[in-house]
Amino acid sequence: MSIWDAYVSLRQALTDIGVEEAELEARELVAFALHGQAKHARAWRELPLDAETREQLHVLFERRKQDEPLAYILGEWDFYGNRFVVTPDVLIPRGDTEWLCDAAVQAAKRQKQPKILDLCCGSGCIGLSVALAVPQAQVTLVDCSEQALAVARRNAALHGLSQPRVTITAGDALRPNSIHDIFTIIVSNPPYITAQEMTALDRSVDAYEPHLALYGGADGLDFYRAMAQRPAFSLASGGLLFAECGWKQGEQAAQLFRQAGWKNVHLREDLAGIPRIICAEKF
Repeated sequence: MSIWDAYVSLRQALTDIGVEEAELEARELVAFALHGQAKHARAWRELPLDAETREQLHVLFERRKQDEPLAYILGEWDFYGNRFVVTPDVLIPRGDTEWLCDAAVQAAKRQKQPKILDLCCGSGCIGLSVALAVPQAQVTLVDCSEQALAVARRNAALHGLSQPRVTITAGDALRPNSIHDIFTIIVSNPPYITAQEMTALDRSVDAYEPHLALYGGADGLDFYRAMAQRPAFSLASGGLLFAECGWKQGEQAAQLFRQAGWKNVHLREDLAGIPRIICAEKF
């Protein structure tokens, strides 16, 4: 049996258990089992399948069969054109969040010396992507989870980012005035899942992703109330805030900022036309 035969068999097995992108996942898992070698499928037809690789593919399939996300199996994932380490201590970067990252990148490019806070940073994929895209930016990454910060530090080292360009530190987004610096841009993908939604999470999320990074209070708005009314950070006058929100809560979250006196509060839509990014300017 060749590597190609194993790939075809794995692709079918993934299809049979309902994996939507079975072809992509089979390709990634085979490449992972081969330790990144022969990632181009055309070479697989010429390579025999050895016993060790066969066993590893079986183990990987069994993990995926239990709904473990592909990103955690691989231990890495792509975001905004960069690859990041991911573990079950952090959320898996989503394509939808690239719109949030890009909003911060474009705003930072318009500033001479942007000072950016990535609040609730998790893996650091947003803040580090901004730092990579905007060389003149200074970026601070903050999270309340030491485990998440450890992953963010690994990702900073992976991309050669260190102080003074990038600072990674512990902080509580719900504690007012707890982050002692003044920023020109705040970007955040905070927890925003409601209590009701937490009871209906997909198993791949519920069983594997960190609930600390998901639960946003009974109505999912705890972190937006904090950012709008009693922020942990200081934002320069005219400074900008960009925050991702749930697909049903955009207007409610935006209204919190309007009521607190923020200026130019509006929502940006994602590729599907759903309002997902709150944009606001410091009063």
